Amino acid sequence: MNITPLVWIITIAVTIAFFVYEFFAHVRKPHEPTIGESARWSAFYIGLALLFGVGIGTVSGWTYGGEYFAGYLTEKALSIDNLFVFLIVMTGFAVPRMYQQKVLMIGIVIALIMRGGFIALGATLIENFSWIFYLFGALLLFLAYRQAFAHGESDPANGRFIRFVRRILPVSDEYNGDRLTVQRDGKRFFTPMFLVIIAIGFIDLIFAVDSIPAIYGLTEEAYIVFTANAFALMGLRQLYFLIGGLLERLVYLAQGLAVILAFIGVKLVLHAMHVNELPFINGGEPMLWAPEIPIWFSLVFIGATIAVATVASLMKTRRDDRRDALENSSSTSASLTTDTGLTTDTGLTTDTQKEHS
Repeated sequence: MNITPLVWIITIAVTIAFFVYEFFAHVRKPHEPTIGESARWSAFYIGLALLFGVGIGTVSGWTYGGEYFAGYLTEKALSIDNLFVFLIVMTGFAVPRMYQQKVLMIGIVIALIMRGGFIALGATLIENFSWIFYLFGALLLFLAYRQAFAHGESDPANGRFIRFVRRILPVSDEYNGDRLTVQRDGKRFFTPMFLVIIAIGFIDLIFAVDSIPAIYGLTEEAYIVFTANAFALMGLRQLYFLIGGLLERLVYLAQGLAVILAFIGVKLVLHAMHVNELPFINGGEPMLWAPEIPIWFSLVFIGATIAVATVASLMKTRRDDRRDALENSSSTSASLTTDTGLTTDTGLTTDTQKEHS
C-alpha cells in the first residue's frame, strides 16, 4: 500500500477538522444531546467509516479493504468498552449530564493523540524487529485473560492514581460549570472536572496498550491502523448518549472482547513463527508450517463474536428482568396475603369478644 506524505497530511488535516467542527458545533455550548441528534450523527460517522473502507478496497485492493474493516470492527468494539469505563468515571465523579459532552470530547482527542504515538512506535518496531510479533501476541493473550476475568473490579474514579492527584493538587469539592479551575479567597483550585479529564486521559493510555497491538495483528499498514482508529473514535461521543442505557445491558461485552483479543494474539504468534528470526527458536529459521490466518476469516470471526456477545447479553438481561419482575410480583402477592390474613384474624377476634361480652 503506497501512501504518500501528501495523503497522510490530508488525512490528518481532515481528521482534525472534524474534531474542531464537533467542538464548535456541538460541545462548546453545554447541553445534553437528544436521542435524535445522537442517532443521526452516529449513523453519519458509521456510514462515513464504511464508505471510506469501500474506497480503500476500490483503490488499493480488497485485501487492504478487508484489513481496514476488520480493524475498524475491532477498534469500534474496544471503543465501546472504553465508553463503559467512561460511564463508570462519569458516575463516580457525578458529572452533570450537560457537561459530559465536553469531558467525552477531550477524552476522545486525548485517545487519538495517544494512539497516534503508539501507532508510530508500533510501525517502527515492526519494520525493524520481526520478533515484536511474539511480544504483541503474548501481550494480547495476557490482556484477553485480564479482560475476561478482571473486568470492572476497580473504580477508576477512586483509584490510586486519582487519589495521588488529589494529594498533590488543591481540588474544590463542587463543580463550577465546565471550568477546570476556580479562584477562591485568592487561591486557585482545580475543579472535579479537571480530575475527570485526568482520569479519562489515564484510561485512554491503558486502552491504547490494548488497541494498537490488536489492530497490528490484523494489518501492518500504519495508514489503515490510523484511519481505523480515527473512524472508531469519531461519533463515539454521540454513541455514548445513544446507547448509554444499553451499555449496562452488554454484560458479556468483556468476554466477547477477550475472545477477540485472544484470537488476534494467536494470529500474531502464528505470524511471528512464520517470519521467525530469533536464533534460539528453530535455529533462527522461519517455521513455514505455521498457518497464516486469512483476513477474511478474521473479519468473519470478529463480526460473529461481537454479534454473539451482544445477542447473548441482551437475552440474559431480558431473562434477569423477567425473573426480577416475577420475584417482585410474588413478594407483592405474599405481602397482600399476609395483610389480608391479619385483617381476618383481627375481625374474628373482635366478633368473639363481642359474643362473650
